Amino acid sequence: MTQPDLFAAATGQGRAPVPAEPAAAPGPVDLRAILERLARMCERPRYSFMVLNLIAQAGAGTGSAGPYVREGGRHVPVRDWLCDALLPVGARDPRRRAIEGRVRRELACARTLPADPAQAEQVVEDEVRRRVRQSGRTNVSRAVSELVRAGLVRRHYQGYRVDHENRGAQRQAVYTITEEARAALGAG
Repeated sequence: MTQPDLFAAATGQGRAPVPAEPAAAPGPVDLRAILERLARMCERPRYSFMVLNLIAQAGAGTGSAGPYVREGGRHVPVRDWLCDALLPVGARDPRRRAIEGRVRRELACARTLPADPAQAEQVVEDEVRRRVRQSGRTNVSRAVSELVRAGLVRRHYQGYRVDHENRGAQRQAVYTITEEARAALGAG
């Protein structure tokens, strides 16, 4: 009896195998090489590139973003900050408009929508932002996982007791952009 290799690339099952981490290219890596790597390794390379740029921006001094990003006078978890920064990209998305319509109907049915149109609009916008952020956190995590596989970002979790490789126990993500990615993006 033979056991099939569980880690062999699946063929014909509708899912492309995940490519192995690329070998380091000789010499310095430029922006074009980063884009090629993202196109080869990421499901949504444009989105991943936006996330990579935002991480580079948030960690401008050290190359490390998180667990919190200072925004105005408050500290925001890095994933929430990334979601909020990416909100304008999806403003015209039909799915976001559908969420807005659904929220408006739900609040009207529950009779919790204020009579003042400006206040009502703000309540709807706050609820839409909350729902979009909830799903956006998942999208950001997927993009960061792809960036980690591409060798452009390292991730660890920091929090309650000690830094740790795994999440949980009130730990927050910390994303560190690699030196080659920082050099290619001109972020360091």
